Amino acid sequence: MAAGATPLAPNARSVRNVAFVEGVRTPFGKAGEKGMYAGTRADDLVVNAIRELLRRHPELPPERVDEVAIAATTQIGDQGLTIGRTAALLAGLPKSVPGFALDRMCAGAMTAVTTTASGIGFGAYDIAIAGGVEHMGRHPMGEGVDPNPRIIADKLVDPTALVMGQTAENLHDRFPEITKQRTDAYAARSQEKYAEAVKTGKIGPELVPVATRSKELGWGLATEDEPPRPGTTVEQLAGLKTPFRPHGRITAGNAAGLNDGATAALLADEDTARELGLPIGMRLVGYSFAGVEPEVMGIGPVPATEKLFKRTGLSIDDIGLFEINEAFAVQVLAFLDHFGIADDDPRVNQWGGAIACGHPLASSGVRLMTQLSRQFAERPDVRYGLTTMCIGIGMGGTVIWENPAYNGSEGAK
Repeated sequence: MAAGATPLAPNARSVRNVAFVEGVRTPFGKAGEKGMYAGTRADDLVVNAIRELLRRHPELPPERVDEVAIAATTQIGDQGLTIGRTAALLAGLPKSVPGFALDRMCAGAMTAVTTTASGIGFGAYDIAIAGGVEHMGRHPMGEGVDPNPRIIADKLVDPTALVMGQTAENLHDRFPEITKQRTDAYAARSQEKYAEAVKTGKIGPELVPVATRSKELGWGLATEDEPPRPGTTVEQLAGLKTPFRPHGRITAGNAAGLNDGATAALLADEDTARELGLPIGMRLVGYSFAGVEPEVMGIGPVPATEKLFKRTGLSIDDIGLFEINEAFAVQVLAFLDHFGIADDDPRVNQWGGAIACGHPLASSGVRLMTQLSRQFAERPDVRYGLTTMCIGIGMGGTVIWENPAYNGSEGAK
């Protein structure tokens, strides 16, 4: 401390380790009138996820939760009204537990985690719940927004920047070596890996059953993801329409669909977790967000990851597992090419990804983290893992995690 500086408050804390205790999610549904959540409220989806976290951890006194942060890209209707607070109340948390809502488009849940984790590290919270929800059937992306016309008129961005599928076509233009054949092959592998993960029980334990209601079918129970298309072949994908450009490369088969779903994660100061007997699924190492040209938003994970490597002193060679959001296959392949990683590297999305299971925008970040945490438990030879995603309007976000089960053995690659 500099001479004459005022001492810190008596109870001020130094930076603390942040633990990802556990994440859960609802099954993801197809958006639209025929989707399984067509008659289900958006807030009820995330309430189910929060309740499941509390049910799974009776060792956690509910009044010990210090914050609830819930993201939604389209903050309107039943996923508006400061949904972090209203969802906390509906989930049965004490009225003393505060909450807030936030938006960083696709990285909403990721930002909910990093924001509350920062509060935990600083000492503002001991326990937090973070997640996201998107009901794209009820609230299509962009509903109710009014972009300032100067964004286009002053040529701040190319007009294609506001249509995510067109930004993916632009990414193909920038990297012509990423052909449609490569993206279709990647998409087919994602479907295959996801189907195998479900079959072997890798995907399933994190899912929260959700009661559904249909005008035609009455009450039901959602217990598995609706979007996957098992058995998808490259030949089938080759014949799909390219809606964003004539003779383009982006199709419904090599991109995530429009989906409904919610996620929630329990975060804690590591000492507090041990005090309460909460498991430690993984430990936060660091995070970074970066901006890129909005018209090629899919490249965002590259500078976000490079920025984070500089901050942490790690490199791509230190990462033993990758969970990359598959908004579009081209975006994943651009990341892999930049870092010299093969299209079929077994470290990457080993249980499939959003092309198979879906991408309900603001909820997806916690899905990535939940899968990484569960993979860590099976891989004590891997010390570090990475979750990353591209973000609309030209951004990328990356979080690096440490495996508490790491035993010091070699073999991460």
